[in-house]
Amino acid sequence: MTAATPIAAQPPVAAKKPHSISHHGVTITDDYAWLRDPGYPEVKDPEILAHLEAENAWFQAHMAPRQPLIDQLFAEMRGRIKEADKSVPQKDGNWVYWIEYEEGAEYKKWWRRPIDAADDGSADELLLDEVALAQGHDYFRLGAISVSNDGRLLAWSVDDNGSERFTARIKVIASGEILPDEIPGTNSGLIWVKGDTGLVYSLANENWRTDNVRLHWLGQPLDQDVELYHEDDEGFRAGAALSANEKWLIVSTGDHETSEVRLIPADDPLQAPILVRPREKGVEYDVDLHGETLFVHTNDTHENFRLATAPLADPASWTTLIAGSDDFYLTGFELFRDFYVVEGRVRGLDRIEVRYYDDPARIEPIAFPEASYEASLGDNPEWATQTLRVGYESMVSPSSVFDYDVPSRALTRLKVQEIPSGYDASLYETARLDIPARDGTLVPVSVVWRKDRPAGGPLHLYGYGAYGIAIGPGFSTTRLSLLDRGMAYAIAHIRGGDDLGRGWYKAGKLDARTNTFNDFIDVARGLIDHGFTTAGRISASGGSAGGELMGAVINQAPDLFGAVVADVPFVDVLATMLDESLPLTPGEWPEWGNPIDDAAAFHLIRSYSPYDQVKPQAYPPLMVTAGLNDPRVTYWEPAKWVARLRELKTDSNPLIFKTNMGAGHGGKSGRFESLKEAAEEFAFLLTELGIEG
Repeated sequence: MTAATPIAAQPPVAAKKPHSISHHGVTITDDYAWLRDPGYPEVKDPEILAHLEAENAWFQAHMAPRQPLIDQLFAEMRGRIKEADKSVPQKDGNWVYWIEYEEGAEYKKWWRRPIDAADDGSADELLLDEVALAQGHDYFRLGAISVSNDGRLLAWSVDDNGSERFTARIKVIASGEILPDEIPGTNSGLIWVKGDTGLVYSLANENWRTDNVRLHWLGQPLDQDVELYHEDDEGFRAGAALSANEKWLIVSTGDHETSEVRLIPADDPLQAPILVRPREKGVEYDVDLHGETLFVHTNDTHENFRLATAPLADPASWTTLIAGSDDFYLTGFELFRDFYVVEGRVRGLDRIEVRYYDDPARIEPIAFPEASYEASLGDNPEWATQTLRVGYESMVSPSSVFDYDVPSRALTRLKVQEIPSGYDASLYETARLDIPARDGTLVPVSVVWRKDRPAGGPLHLYGYGAYGIAIGPGFSTTRLSLLDRGMAYAIAHIRGGDDLGRGWYKAGKLDARTNTFNDFIDVARGLIDHGFTTAGRISASGGSAGGELMGAVINQAPDLFGAVVADVPFVDVLATMLDESLPLTPGEWPEWGNPIDDAAAFHLIRSYSPYDQVKPQAYPPLMVTAGLNDPRVTYWEPAKWVARLRELKTDSNPLIFKTNMGAGHGGKSGRFESLKEAAEEFAFLLTELGIEG
C-alpha cells in the first residue's frame, strides 16, 4: 500500500445478494455466494476484485501499527537461516548432485559434477537456476525436475502464478539450449522412458484433475502425444512413477480410500499395461518390483497395512511378507538391490527398518538418540547402494542429515541445520502428553517451551487433523520467536491425521469428523488443566483443512482462544461438497461424505461446516488468508466466511483478511517472502495476546 492509498475508517462490508439452494428438503440461504466469480479460474469481476482489494487495504491498515514488530520478527527469522547454504551432495550414477542457495537469494540453484572430479568448483555444472527463472514473476514454484538417464537432458516444470498448472520444458544441459518441446498445464512428475526419447507426464484437465498419463516423444508436436492411460472415475487421480530399478513405469490411480495400479515396461511404454489387481472399494495399495517379484503395500487385510509379494506373472496373488499389526503402522517401503527398507510408526514415533530378501527374520531398526523425534528416508536414488540417506529432527534438535551404513549399522552425521544467529538447545524443554478427549480417547500432544518460561503463560496450539496426514514433532526456526517471548508451542495430534495409525485417521473422517474438532478443544482444555496456560491465553492456527478446524473450534468454544490464524481455510465445506464441478469435490467425497446423494452426510456436514455455523456471538481476534489462484481452497470460501463473520459477530475484536492476488494455496513463494508472512502472523498473535517486543 502506497502513501497515497486511502485507509478506510471501518472494515469493508460485503453486499448481501439473496441466493439459495435446496437439498434433501432443506433450503440454504447464502447471501455472499456472489463472491464466486462465474468465470473462475479467471477472476475479473470488478465488484469482487474491489471487495478483495478493500479487505487487503483494511488488513494493511490494521497491521501498520505492528510493522515494527513485524520487522523485528522477520529479522529474527531471517537471522536463523544460513543464507548461503547447500545440501549434502548425493551420488546418482556418474554424477554427484546438490542444491545451493546464494546469499540473499529467494530461490535455489541445482548443480552437479562428475563423480571423479575434484570438489573445487572447476567441474561444477549448473543444471537449473531458479533465481533467473523467477525474475519478473511475483510467484514462482518449481514443480518437477528430472535428468535424463544418459545425463544429457534436463526436464523441469514451473508454475508462475500459484494455480498449480505447470509448464514443462526441456534443455540440453551442456549447451543450455532450450528445446522447442513445451508442455503447458502439467501437474505431475516428469519421467524419462525408452532411451530418453520419451517423457511421461500428466495434464490437469479443465477441472484441475489429473485423469491421465501421457507420453511425449521428444521433437514431436504435442498433438502427437500418446495417452497411455485415462481414468474415467472423476473422483480418482492418475499419475506415474518409475520403479526403484527403473525398469517399469508404475501407473497409479485412486482417491482417498481406493487405488489401482498398472505396470508398463519403461523401455517400451506403448505396450499394453499389466493390471496388478482391479480396484476394490476401500482397498489401497502401492507397488514396486525386485526382479520378477512384486512388492505390495496394502490395507486389504489390516487397516495399518501389510507388505505382500506376488510373482510378476500373477500380480494379483498376494502373499504376506510383513503382516498388518495393531502396534506397527506400516506407512511405506523402498526397494534396493540387496535389501529393502520399511517405514512406519509405533505409537506415533517414526521407525525405519532394514530388511533382507533372503532372510525375512532379519530385521535391523535404525536407532535414534531421542525419545521423541521425526525420522525418514531421504533421497536415495541408487539401486545398488549400501548407504542410506536419512533425515532426523525433533522439537529441540535442528534438522540433521545422516548416512546410514547398512553393513555396519552405523549412522554418520553429515550436516546439522546451522542457525547463524545462534541456538542453544539446552534452553528448551519438550514433552509428549496424552490428554483425554471427551469420549475418553487419549490424544497425544507434543509441547516445547523455554525452561525459564513462567508456568501458566501464553501458549500456541497448532493442529491439522485430516487426510491421514501426521504432524510430527519436528523443529522450526520460526517457532523460536514465540518460545523466546515466553510462549509454549503445542502440536495436537488429533484424530483425522494418521499419527497413531490408520484407525486414528478413520476416527476423524466422514461420520466421525467431529472428533477432530472435539479433540482440539479438549487438548486446549487439557493443557490448561496441566498448568501450561489459561483460557484466553491460547492462540491457535491451522491452514487448509486445518483452517476448517480453526473455524469449527471458534464456533464451538470461542472463549478458549485469545487469537486465531486461519490460512487458506476450507470453511465452506457444505457448498463445496455440493458442487461437483469444483476441482477437488468428487475426489473429496470419500474424506467428507457426499451430501448430494446422502442426506445423512448433508446434515452432518452442515452441522459443522464453519461458514454454515457462524452465529451471533463473540469471536476471538481472527486473521484469515487466501490465494486468488488457489485451486485447492478457492478464494471465495474465506471471503464469504469473513463477510458472514463481520455480519454476525457481536464483539469488537479484530477480523482481518488478506488475499494474495498473485499466489495460490501455499501463499507467497520464495524463502524470505514466506518468512514475511510468518512474521505478520506471529505479530498478530503476539499483540493480541498482549505480548510486546
